[in-house]
Amino acid sequence: MNTGSDREAHGSAAGQTGNEAGAESAATTTDAAPHVSKAPAFIKRSRSLHLSWQVGVFVVGLAVIVAGAAMLVLPGPGWVAIFAGLAIWATEFAWAHLVLRWTKRKVTEAAQKALDPKVRRRNIILTTVGLVIAGALIGFYLWKYGLTLPWDLKDQ
Repeated sequence: MNTGSDREAHGSAAGQTGNEAGAESAATTTDAAPHVSKAPAFIKRSRSLHLSWQVGVFVVGLAVIVAGAAMLVLPGPGWVAIFAGLAIWATEFAWAHLVLRWTKRKVTEAAQKALDPKVRRRNIILTTVGLVIAGALIGFYLWKYGLTLPWDLKDQ
């Protein structure tokens, strides 16, 4: 399992040297420091104990993410749980840390875009048109059938 401690020594998968990968990372984010495991020092001293710690972190993070995925269709804060599981993984794994930073950046960009006056105006107009159409359909149904539920309709 890659904890990210050897990232700069080996470079990225594209064949960059450690300095090129580090420079590219520093250019894209403000946090250019290499990823360091958040495990306690006594766990880091023993390779087998550290590997066990990583497996435990992976299993806990996976359980939280699976619960979050289930909550996407069941009641509950699904996306919050998925991001929490990713944050758990990011304490140990460099790849999860990078994914979490990328996700935070994309969410921030989406929030800024949603605050753009043109986008807000378009969203308000589309919502208003949708509500008017839904109101017209409901009004037509009530005019035609009254307050009778669809499954109680007889041949009319």
